[in-house]
Amino acid sequence: MTRTTATGAHPLDHLVLPTQSLDVARARLTTLGFVVAPTGVHPFGTENCCVFLADGTYLEPLAVGDSQAATTAIAEGNVFVARDRIYRDNRGDEGFSAMVLSTGNADADHARYLEAGISAGDTLSFSRAFTDPAGKSDVASFKLAFAAGAKATDAFLFACERVNAPDVDRAALQAHANGATGIVEIVAVSDQPAEQHGLISVAVDNPTTDSPGGTFHLPNADLSVLDPASFTARFGLPAGAPTDLRFAAVVFSVRSADVTSRLLAANSIQHDIAGNDIVVRPAPGQGAAFIFREIP
Repeated sequence: MTRTTATGAHPLDHLVLPTQSLDVARARLTTLGFVVAPTGVHPFGTENCCVFLADGTYLEPLAVGDSQAATTAIAEGNVFVARDRIYRDNRGDEGFSAMVLSTGNADADHARYLEAGISAGDTLSFSRAFTDPAGKSDVASFKLAFAAGAKATDAFLFACERVNAPDVDRAALQAHANGATGIVEIVAVSDQPAEQHGLISVAVDNPTTDSPGGTFHLPNADLSVLDPASFTARFGLPAGAPTDLRFAAVVFSVRSADVTSRLLAANSIQHDIAGNDIVVRPAPGQGAAFIFREIP
């Protein structure tokens, strides 16, 4: 796919999908044809079961494994856990709360966020164990910088610096039965899409990265911000309650739409066709609409 990209924009790293139960998320994602990684435990009360894609991006279904540790982390200023709590209080335990951007310098991003008035709080550094399907373990270390709109409770963005990337083979984790190879687009809904320009352009580190129509071109994916009517017209899905900004859908590239649709049918997953897209509505364990698109 050909894409004109503003030089310097941060690429997509991963997406955060809150869920009440990792068991439910794992079962749902497996039925959708994804390989799901072993559970990862954070040192501040949350836990995940990620879906890694061949393009280097991934999904992070996120649950609260230790509520007391999470409450303590919030009291100590942990923005990641605090924003997760805000999202769940406002939107429930199933959803799509954050878009994460890859960075080589989270401190520089934090400084930009502060200057622009969009910082959501202090940076966060942490490490956790990572284990591949073969049982090989390593330690993953990260530093995060957070951005959010002044009135936003439904969405936030953050820059993720991988201080230490696990030295493990993810090939088996990227061989998805549904043929998914990457994320090509993230779709958000806003009652006032044009007002999101400032937040998003600073978050992705490029003030010229948007184009007419509300699409922001990152090096490895697009972010489209649609008004509710446009979202419904495009995907045939309800846009939900009014919102300043809410992430609503993920568009995956797949090798063969026929293979994907046959797998969904075989696993009794209801799906619809919208143009060239296969649309799967959100469900417990799948907090966003999943759109599968054949990319030659």
